[in-house]
Amino acid sequence: MRFAIKLLISLAVIIICTQFARRWPTMAGLIAVMPLAGLIVLIWLYLDNPGDFALMTSYCKGALFGIIPTVLFYATALVCFHKRAGLRLVLCASFSLWLLAAIVHQLLLRKPH
Repeated sequence: MRFAIKLLISLAVIIICTQFARRWPTMAGLIAVMPLAGLIVLIWLYLDNPGDFALMTSYCKGALFGIIPTVLFYATALVCFHKRAGLRLVLCASFSLWLLAAIVHQLLLRKPH
């Protein structure tokens, strides 16, 4: 039941954002990148692991530094759309750059063993 509630709330955020995008695309963009998803994850993590502040700290650190790959994704998409590139090219280029940055992100944040 708890999983179903998590799923419904998460889907509601995505659906609301896509509905906003039809009328107010810049507002939808702001909603999509706002820390709402992060807030939801923090709540789920805390409820599933109360008192595990190391887990919460690691999540916040990953999210904070994860902003850089996300910025690269959207910057690439913006440039590609500005040049009127097709959606497939935009998504491939943006995701490829995001993936490369995400790999670097994980390598830099990896805990030494």
